[in-house]
Amino acid sequence: MADTVDAATRSRMMSGIRGKNTKGEVLIRKGLHARGLRYRINARDLPGKPDVVLPRHHAVIFFNGCFWHQHDCPLFRWPKTREDFWREKLNRNRERDLRVIEELTAKGWRIGIVWECSLRAVRPDPTALLDEVAGWVRDDLSGQDGLGQSLARVAADEQVGRQIMEQHVKEWRAPDPASARPA
Repeated sequence: MADTVDAATRSRMMSGIRGKNTKGEVLIRKGLHARGLRYRINARDLPGKPDVVLPRHHAVIFFNGCFWHQHDCPLFRWPKTREDFWREKLNRNRERDLRVIEELTAKGWRIGIVWECSLRAVRPDPTALLDEVAGWVRDDLSGQDGLGQSLARVAADEQVGRQIMEQHVKEWRAPDPASARPA
């Protein structure tokens, strides 16, 4: 199927998609700072250049766009144009995400993933999400449950809740780095 817009329009549209300092990233960073947490951003010395690095807590946070990282939520849909291109590209993104998680875990980092849909779901009051992320950062009892190792937040819908959060933790971070393989 051909693209629905001309090449110049598509180029302009795609160039408007930010890779850093998105509204969600800035919101979370400001919330962490307001809660007394200090961090580095886009650390090049770590695998995957995490969006936020909290060295004191040995934790990193990634802000994943639901489309670019194939999140199983209503915001992700396979494109109807250039399907082979997009499948290959998005599958490579997913494989890279899993590899980065393995590498960071092997180095002893705790990994948090904040999904685009979780930020959209909490508008206009993100206080609960910010408290949850800050609480996870300060939680030094990693290993108590799946969320102690990684934070994977989906929509704020109460019915979605902890079960789906735990499922995403299992999907995105295998318990043993040696056994982690893309699904």
